[in-house]
Amino acid sequence: MVKIFQKMKKREWCMVLCSLVFIIAQVWLDLKMPEYMSTITMLVETPGSELSEILLNGGYMLLCAVGSMAAAMATGFFAAKVAAGLSKTLREQVFKKVMRFNSEEMGRFSTASLITRTTNDITQVQTIIAMGLQALIKAPILLIWAVCKISNKQWQWSAATAGAVFIILVILMIAVILALPKFQIIQKLTDNLNRVTRENLTGIRVVRAYNAESFQEEKFEKANTELTSTNLFANRVMALLMPTMTFVSSGISLVIYWIGAYLIDAAEMTERLTIFSDMVVFSSYAMQVIMAFTMLTMMFIMLPRVMVSVRRINEVLDTKIRMENGAASGESLPCQGEIEFRGVSFRYPDAGGDMLKDISFTAHKGETVAFIGATGSGKSTLVNLIPRFYDATEGMVLVDGVDVRDYSQTALRNKLGYVSQKAILFSGTVESNVAYGDNGRSALQRDAVTEAISMAQASEFVEKMTGGLSARIAQGGVNVSGGQKQRLSIARAICRHPEIYIFDDSFSALDYKTDQILRTTLDKKLQGATKLIVAQRIGTIRNADKIIVLDAGKIAGMGTHQELMKNCSVYQEIAHSQLSEEELENV
Repeated sequence: MVKIFQKMKKREWCMVLCSLVFIIAQVWLDLKMPEYMSTITMLVETPGSELSEILLNGGYMLLCAVGSMAAAMATGFFAAKVAAGLSKTLREQVFKKVMRFNSEEMGRFSTASLITRTTNDITQVQTIIAMGLQALIKAPILLIWAVCKISNKQWQWSAATAGAVFIILVILMIAVILALPKFQIIQKLTDNLNRVTRENLTGIRVVRAYNAESFQEEKFEKANTELTSTNLFANRVMALLMPTMTFVSSGISLVIYWIGAYLIDAAEMTERLTIFSDMVVFSSYAMQVIMAFTMLTMMFIMLPRVMVSVRRINEVLDTKIRMENGAASGESLPCQGEIEFRGVSFRYPDAGGDMLKDISFTAHKGETVAFIGATGSGKSTLVNLIPRFYDATEGMVLVDGVDVRDYSQTALRNKLGYVSQKAILFSGTVESNVAYGDNGRSALQRDAVTEAISMAQASEFVEKMTGGLSARIAQGGVNVSGGQKQRLSIARAICRHPEIYIFDDSFSALDYKTDQILRTTLDKKLQGATKLIVAQRIGTIRNADKIIVLDAGKIAGMGTHQELMKNCSVYQEIAHSQLSEEELENV
């Protein structure tokens, strides 16, 4: 929790100080009222007392009550501001930290867990801060001050109050011991419920296509039942605290008056009025002591779950970013658009063996270099080393003669136009998706967006959409087809006008005709740029300047289509599986 408090800004600490001032004022006013009550009791029981004196002390009591209410409102205002400000800071820091994660760090946390940590866990912290400033700070002050007030009264009353406090502490400890492990489990079960829900919603089409609704409902029901039963156990334990506090509070009042009756009965006539007045005052102060413990109990009800949330937030914030940012800006380099792999090997974290082994090749400016191979041969892994989604385990990946690890990540990625294996669109418009990356420049002109869409062979369907470039794109691009998403993703890369294009199996959803037209257009319009293409179809890459064949993470062949057809058995197998004899003869 200390780490969380360290993230509070100076302005928020000032508001905490203001809250402390108002809390002290509130406690002073609350503890002042019993003194006026004692005076009123003495005046009422004393013959010849003036009514004006009774009314005056009653007025003071009313002022104390109003002042206490005003101080409580001011405390609540500052506490809410502090809690909201801190939660805003935490959300920003968690989001920014996650944005810096590479694929290795992302693998440590599931998407569902990161969403829960950014929302539910931070909300738990916000709630405890808002209530804690009012309760955790007020309770000790109220407790100590009230005890000082009653310390010189009858020892029998003090002993009874101490007994009530001891009972409360015992019950509180039992509740925390039983509930704390459950609260730790609850957060994990919440992650699991989010995962199942997200998985179901993301794959809803597959679920319906296979009539698997009942199977998914059973998975959700299991996750929901586990969370519900664990929540019920923990909350039932905690729910016993408040009735217990009420019972003890009522009981201590009864005990104080019962003891007081015996003390008054045994006292001299001259002392009875004083004892009666002390009893009324002591009862009020004892209620303040019990109230202080009640507030602490409310905090302990929430604190176990909040501490779990704090630990989960700190796990994200304390995660060490292994991919250090370089300093190279990539400006004024002697070569542009050149990529070189020098003896590169790569192994996924915790994997048993290398995914890539001793990869060496050079892609010169303006060349089209293609990668082909069986599923799992390492094609996508290889191109993902260029934008530093991962870092090479051995060897070097150079862009424009500079190791990618020496670049600032912003400068490196500004050189690239990346089209992922799975086409990703964001909620917004067609224009906002195509102009998504401006390569560090000012806002792109609509003409550039239109040109990129045309080159990506997307003009036909974009013009038919309601609003054209302003047509709405749903979250995840669910309102466009797979081929349309791929073409808009390609347009997004083109719109950046980068030095290097990376197409990671980005033509798989296109028909052969569109694929051929698109590739021809790209060859003509992007002659000065280096193009890396990962593909499964030989028809997509056979005109490339250089084709690299991967087999089990190693380079099995490198050359043009004609060269590989003569000297690479792996490529020959792929070609014979995809092309007819007539097509092979015409190549």
